[in-house]
Amino acid sequence: MSLEALKAAKSKVVGVKQTAKALQKKNALTVFIAADAEERLTDPIKAECEKQNVSCIIVESMQALGKASGIHASASAAAILNN
Repeated sequence: MSLEALKAAKSKVVGVKQTAKALQKKNALTVFIAADAEERLTDPIKAECEKQNVSCIIVESMQALGKASGIHASASAAAILNN
């Protein structure tokens, strides 16, 4: 799955806090994490993805992730939701 899937997703969340909430509620289908994001922010998300067996895709940069998410800012994490 690529950033194109995130661009096309009807239901998604953007940001570390929102992605963590989606994982907590077991609503995340796929999680995207920026390679250049701070590890102290993204490591708990990666661990939760592993725990829940949710695919976690590392993307090249926060800027690319923000753009794919449809926001005009950088993003450390995003997720496609189950609905």
